[in-house]
Amino acid sequence: MPTHLLTSVRDIMSRDCFRVTATDSVAKLVAGLALHRLPGAPVVDEHDHLIGFISEQDVLGKLLDSAYHCDQPALVRELMRHEVLTVTPNKSITDLAQEMLGTKPKVYPVVEQQRLVGIVTRRDILSALLSMRGS
Repeated sequence: MPTHLLTSVRDIMSRDCFRVTATDSVAKLVAGLALHRLPGAPVVDEHDHLIGFISEQDVLGKLLDSAYHCDQPALVRELMRHEVLTVTPNKSITDLAQEMLGTKPKVYPVVEQQRLVGIVTRRDILSALLSMRGS
């Protein structure tokens, strides 16, 4: 697709995105975040419905604590956030860029009919804005 036609989140989102379930271990989460170079991941149920979000920041303190006390790392469900900022695939790239100016997340789950269909990152938005300018 020519870059000047990028207008909506659907055009730039990652469809085959890393996700975890509530019963996954924090170790699996951290390995996946490192592999995919993401600061966080959506949490889904068995039907790919978005039920939460978990970030590196959410697990950092718990991992530090479990290492100090020689405990087992927690499960995702113990640390995930249930309130998640999401976007739809039809949202304008420029509108989302405006929203990201504050202290908003670096990763937005893209949801359609309550199902996770992808993610869009701040980096995706930056690349799209540069492409729209023809740089």
